[in-house]
Amino acid sequence: MPVPELPIEEVVAGLRREHPELEAIAAVAADPLFVVGGAVRDQLLGRGRADLDLVVVGDAGALARSLGADPVEHERFATAKVELDGHEVDLATARTETYPQPGALPAVAPAAAIEEDLGRRDFTVNAMAVPVGGEPRLVDPHGGREDLGRGLLRVLHERSFEDDPTRAIRAARYAARLGFGLEAETEALIREADLGTVSEDRRWAELRRLAAEENAPRGFELLAGWGLVRLRDGGAELAADVAALLALPPWRGEVERADAVLAAALGPVEGEVALAEASPARPSEGVDLAGRCDPARLVLARALGAEWLDDYMSEWRAVALEIDGADLIAAGIPQGPALGRGLAAALRAKLDGEIAGRESELAAALAAARDDQASP
Repeated sequence: MPVPELPIEEVVAGLRREHPELEAIAAVAADPLFVVGGAVRDQLLGRGRADLDLVVVGDAGALARSLGADPVEHERFATAKVELDGHEVDLATARTETYPQPGALPAVAPAAAIEEDLGRRDFTVNAMAVPVGGEPRLVDPHGGREDLGRGLLRVLHERSFEDDPTRAIRAARYAARLGFGLEAETEALIREADLGTVSEDRRWAELRRLAAEENAPRGFELLAGWGLVRLRDGGAELAADVAALLALPPWRGEVERADAVLAAALGPVEGEVALAEASPARPSEGVDLAGRCDPARLVLARALGAEWLDDYMSEWRAVALEIDGADLIAAGIPQGPALGRGLAAALRAKLDGEIAGRESELAAALAAARDDQASP
């Protein structure tokens, strides 16, 4: 993917246009301040707005507090998060990192220059910076712009995936999103990565970020091809089917996309196959089956072929009675199990189109409740 040869003045102008909050931040920053990472990368690629990450060669917490907001600070990593004019901004103190052991969280120390901070990052295309204020320039000590032009992901040093194996998952995320390949040595290193040295929480958090991507199925294919995860049979295809379902009614907004796509890729989820193979003869049977399932299992079963779940989601689950237990009590049914069974019978009959209207519901519920009372 060729990168436009934009003058740095145009890159800076684009960042200010996409991130108007920069003006307010620059007005209070006393120390050198830089836009880093994805916002610079995506501006060079002409992709528009990305999350804004700022590095200050100074005190990120102090800068966040000077903005007059209520920042969330993480002293261990010298970072702060603040909301400004409706935009979430990540601030970090320029720092270096060392890893006491593979997969461990890093120990951080302040850095004296932005170039030191860029040296701790994952890939060259994310190790570029643009100063906020002053003379426009691109800080690119590792050749990130050249790698952008070649469509390559390249790690900064050979221990990168040993120090933090979750970078391998990030490689799949960026490669799928940007359509990039891996530089040859980076690919060799990534195939040796050991995700088992990372805590399960960190590993799954990174996998979930991948699952949230528009091109997540491709990302999971890449991870599987590198030998880092084992997909279920047809996992990438099922993940794509789930993502497509969640973009359309009646499934849109019903399930957290990342969780469902992740389950589709890596699954299986308990009970999904049985639900997918079920073929209810009546709506009431479908409600009995689906009503006991969480939404993720439902969308997976639908992606596996249970088309009747579209009817459940769009119609059947919304069916409700016009009567309630008080109506049955007023008609002479005492408190007890018969009330619930009577209402359940009326709901089944309504779902199956056997009754309609309040009077019919009451008659059906009373008949079922009295039969229940009469049973030994």
